[in-house]
Amino acid sequence: MLGTNELMNSRLSGSEQALAKLSCQKIASHRRPRVLIGGLGMGFTLRAALAELANDAEITVAELVPAVVAWARGPMAEMFGGCLDDPRVTIQETDVGQLIRSKPAAWDAILLDVDNGPEGIVHKGNDALYSLAGLGTARTALKPGGVLAVWSQGPDAGFTRRLKQAGFTIEEVNTRANGKRGARHVIWIATNGLRMANERMP
Repeated sequence: MLGTNELMNSRLSGSEQALAKLSCQKIASHRRPRVLIGGLGMGFTLRAALAELANDAEITVAELVPAVVAWARGPMAEMFGGCLDDPRVTIQETDVGQLIRSKPAAWDAILLDVDNGPEGIVHKGNDALYSLAGLGTARTALKPGGVLAVWSQGPDAGFTRRLKQAGFTIEEVNTRANGKRGARHVIWIATNGLRMANERMP
């Protein structure tokens, strides 16, 4: 919890899993996909991505708070089920924005669940990720046909407009926090350009 805002809950994982499943389905035809996940949390998104992706995938998880990684390897290790030791996974204790800015056309998918949505509640520096400039940087960091997926606790019409202004083709998905029950959360699936159906990334 942060004040009255619930940041993580081990009983509610449906929308975090959907974040990974929807994104990985969009890049199913990509060979050797490289996926960047912003925010480790309780590992729901990471485990769902591992279940969807083949053995040739590479997943980098950027977690800003070292204590979260320590919990995952310590008292919460049973919940993580060894996923941090999967050879496809690399954990970096850093700001996901730094990795997004570091190299153009580097990622097949960028999954952001670093706050309660496109607003910096936990870390005000996250606001830059969701600004028009930040979205433009994210689009540059994606390969052609790549996907930027953003989790939110609720709708945000202004963010939807910024995604369109940044040149993304977007799909806004409403999903439940826990299967068919729980609060409704929002996931934006924003695609960077189009590819021919039979084209595969090298």
